[in-house]
Amino acid sequence: MSRRTTVRRVGLLVLVANLLLVVAKGAVWWSTGSLAVGSEAVNSLADVAYSAVVLAGLYLTTRPPDFSHPHGHERIEPFVSLFVAVGVFAAGGAVLWRSTTTVLSGDVAVTASPAAVVVLAGTAVVKFGLYRYCLSVSDETRSPAVKATALDNRNDILTAGAALVGVLGGFFGFPILDPLAAGVVSVGILYTGWEIVQDNVDYLVGSAPPDDLRADIVRRALVHPEVKGAHDVVAHYVGPEIDVSLHIEVEGDRTLWEAHDIETAVVESIRSIDEVDDVFVHIDPKELGEWKADDSVDNLVSERQ
Repeated sequence: MSRRTTVRRVGLLVLVANLLLVVAKGAVWWSTGSLAVGSEAVNSLADVAYSAVVLAGLYLTTRPPDFSHPHGHERIEPFVSLFVAVGVFAAGGAVLWRSTTTVLSGDVAVTASPAAVVVLAGTAVVKFGLYRYCLSVSDETRSPAVKATALDNRNDILTAGAALVGVLGGFFGFPILDPLAAGVVSVGILYTGWEIVQDNVDYLVGSAPPDDLRADIVRRALVHPEVKGAHDVVAHYVGPEIDVSLHIEVEGDRTLWEAHDIETAVVESIRSIDEVDDVFVHIDPKELGEWKADDSVDNLVSERQ
């Protein structure tokens, strides 16, 4: 199955699942008045909104390259993920406000209901399945939007558990646990938003990839028998993919054909790394005096070894 089909299927599946959860939680909230279940309904409603955005975003990002976007549209994904984060922050803030005002006012009215227990336990089961599925797809496709969705589903398992504590509090005569649990749910929602932002900022600001990946890039350049050294190695994120540029050092008596073959071999070797998109290699002849040491390259190679 192609990457395009896989990530679009994830978006549609998550949207449908969240729609069903909103209906179930909303019905229980309406009949019981449980603030914990209500906060979970709000959380799922926010999930529906971001799922719709993610589905639309994944449709855009998986379109093939065109004249305006010759490298494809994958670089839109971090923006989609940050939009998800904004929605998550808004939902978390709303739930926190309501739970705080309820606790301070002391106006707590909860109807203990087995239906609330069932819907929250079912939510945890559904969200665990979605988390594992989305995480597997994100590892396979390196999609930041799908990973953001996986993190949100993981956190929903914990928030559903917290809401369940609040509902059970009504059964055992401690209704105050309901708004307190809603507060815990809100903190979990806000933390998920922070995680999503953290994961995507590097993609947007062009940060360098991890050292082990940079070391692998250098190693693939130096393993060629005609390459005597490398310097000015620059690897950075452009969206979820990595662009690489570097200078390699070869003997100056190589013919143009030989230099071209060396460059092509190095480019193809580095480009075969899954995370890498574009590779630019500049060849330096020794005789021009551009041969120089590069401490960062030496450190990466020594750490790799």
